[in-house]
Amino acid sequence: MSFSAKQIERYSRQIILKKVGVIGQKKLLNSKVLIIGAGGLGSPIAIYLAASGIGTIGIVDNDRVEISNIQRQILFNSNDIKKNKSIVAANKLKQINPSLNIINFKKKIDKKNIDKIAKNFDILADGSDNFKTRFLINDYCLKNRKILVVGAISKFDGHIFTFNFLKKSSPCLRCFMHTIPKNDRDNCEYEGVLGPLAGIIGSIQANEIIKEILKIGVSLCGYILIINSLNLTFKKIKLVKRSKCTCNDIYK
Repeated sequence: MSFSAKQIERYSRQIILKKVGVIGQKKLLNSKVLIIGAGGLGSPIAIYLAASGIGTIGIVDNDRVEISNIQRQILFNSNDIKKNKSIVAANKLKQINPSLNIINFKKKIDKKNIDKIAKNFDILADGSDNFKTRFLINDYCLKNRKILVVGAISKFDGHIFTFNFLKKSSPCLRCFMHTIPKNDRDNCEYEGVLGPLAGIIGSIQANEIIKEILKIGVSLCGYILIINSLNLTFKKIKLVKRSKCTCNDIYK
């Protein structure tokens, strides 16, 4: 694979990084990342991955843009209200980087369609807003040995996890939370969320995805990164692999 003059110019600030270079940029262009949810987290993830040159990006979202979304879902504006998020997102990502392969899935991911949607992607980015969907994505990635980067936000707090299921040592989401909580939503409608927090968490998710593709830096796998935007505190806590978790059965 050779770069055009336009590609060299577009990605020049990454290519000059010693830990990226031409080889690294080729890895990004050959990578396939699926983003589940085009909302507060999915928006910055998608924007930065597209700008960085991830060759194939999938966007899964069946919702339509609402005026209350625009406060934090930076892919959208007032002209997009009532339009499907995945379609709008795909169009805007093509404007950012026209050479990429952007695939939109105008549907809600579930047990019946997850394999059909996700099987051709290397890494999944979870920007969903409920644990039922998170557990579904977690279990699928675990079973199929894919890398999963999860984000969650509520009020002033955000969490990020990286699960690299190519490694037998990787814990999974069920090691952190065994069962679905009674209140199965990050309910921004009732609890609220600070708009920039979505950008902070989503941007870090994009950063972690790029690191995993390039195999550079220190992986977040095996830890939880907890961010409080009100006090501006960052905590990196060890996530221990639970001995009786189902993820241990997968590796047998």
